[in-house]
Amino acid sequence: MSQDSKQRFTSRVADYARYRPTYPAEIIAAILDGYASPVVADLGAGTGISAHLLHDAGATVFAVEPNAAMRLAIVGVNGIIPLDASAEQTMLEDASVDVVTAFQAYHWFDPDAVLREARRILRPGGRFAAVWNHRGRSDPFMDGYEAIVDRYDESKGAVSRGRDSTPVLEDLRRNGWIDPHVVSASHRRPMDWENLIGLARSASYLPQHGPAYEAMEREFRELFERCPSECAFTYVTDAYLAQRPPGE
Repeated sequence: MSQDSKQRFTSRVADYARYRPTYPAEIIAAILDGYASPVVADLGAGTGISAHLLHDAGATVFAVEPNAAMRLAIVGVNGIIPLDASAEQTMLEDASVDVVTAFQAYHWFDPDAVLREARRILRPGGRFAAVWNHRGRSDPFMDGYEAIVDRYDESKGAVSRGRDSTPVLEDLRRNGWIDPHVVSASHRRPMDWENLIGLARSASYLPQHGPAYEAMEREFRELFERCPSECAFTYVTDAYLAQRPPGE
């Protein structure tokens, strides 16, 4: 993970923790399938959204997060252990976890380095999962939201927001993982004004203040007020799963 990617959400922690979407229960179940009480290393754990879902499903979770502000926002409970470390160097012991996950984070990592680290800390036959929520473009509200984001994207497209934008299956195959495949599920999130603008503020590639932010906020308000009834986002969540070779 580059130094820039480790720090880029520092000023957005509160909005990230409050407004980022959750993940469907079906995806969490697929990731933990076959494990009764697994130990999970959640890489790029952020503010702990995924760590809490994994914990609630029965896992003990090492929440690996190099950004101090993000890590300090993780709500402390027994069974979630925040770690000041990077995805490529977790500081965990060899063969110490059952599952390694990366929720909305794998695209910030060095893929070969992180997959080597995952194989080192996984027990033989352990599982790797990279997960993304992708916003759908199934209606005028979603299309309008993405059009505004396109106009105000300060990364100029360097941060990809599309499905299948990361060649994770190819990365897994190239690095010798077993049975790489994708599990998908959809979920719907009602969107009031506070959640809509809060979600936009949590995005690292959108303005946070100044004239550009004010213009963007006006456009989002106009979009929101055009909703004929309830505004909602439709997400498709993809989990890219593979197993560590058991004989290593």
